[in-house]
Amino acid sequence: MEAEKRVASSKKAENNRDKKMTRKEILEKKKKVEDIIKAAVSKKDPLSSFPSFHHYNTKDLSVYLDSGRGDNLSSSVKQYIQNLLKVNMEGAYGTEWPKEEKVKRREMVSSEARYIFVYETVNADANIMFKLSKKGRSNADGTDDKGHLVAFVHYRFSIEEEIPVLYVYELQLEHHVQGKGLGKYLMLLIELIAQKSKMSAVVLTVQKANMTAMSFYRNKLRYLISTMSPSQMGLQSNYEILCKSFGYEAKVVLEGEDNCVQGDSKYRPAKHLTKF
Repeated sequence: MEAEKRVASSKKAENNRDKKMTRKEILEKKKKVEDIIKAAVSKKDPLSSFPSFHHYNTKDLSVYLDSGRGDNLSSSVKQYIQNLLKVNMEGAYGTEWPKEEKVKRREMVSSEARYIFVYETVNADANIMFKLSKKGRSNADGTDDKGHLVAFVHYRFSIEEEIPVLYVYELQLEHHVQGKGLGKYLMLLIELIAQKSKMSAVVLTVQKANMTAMSFYRNKLRYLISTMSPSQMGLQSNYEILCKSFGYEAKVVLEGEDNCVQGDSKYRPAKHLTKF
């Protein structure tokens, strides 16, 4: 009887140790993810790691890229963002736009907001324009010493389902620069920034009514509907959450086990809103 008690006591102690270890591992993992986010947020200019992406040139488009933060936007840039958002997104949101616009105005000036700004360099040398970018003066129409703003990406580093991700809040292009490969170029840069910053995925939200954007992400860039998306939880909504993951754990959590198995063999186990 005493022997049985000792065995039971030993097993109980072992189980308690296992539970403590499990909790310790959970806390360590949480801290690791938080540290990854802190490191990403603390980097002043993620774009500086990709000098070859400072310019994008085609036969009918010449632009250069600059970075920024939501809590350091000039009044003219704020106005530009608001205007472009309204032009591009009011139709997709319909009657919900007035409410959504207020939310977006708050989001865009957050200290967590990170930006890539795209300036058109008409009749000017892109390298010279880029050197002048840090001392540019802005006007109300989006023009300044840097050139004319024609597009922007608003993104953030965040945690979704305990996974560190780069979340694209906005990818907005003026009409005359759409259809020239710029949107795809910017998303490739975003994916590189995400991986360089040790994010496990890129996540974004697309209005279902925006069929062009949905096709762009799903067909051209191979983004998948995330397990976080309302449609995957049996809920009705006017949007989908899409994602592209870079590792096995993120694929399982954010894309689902079926997509993980069907995807790239190296991940098989041993198992807010766009106008481009």
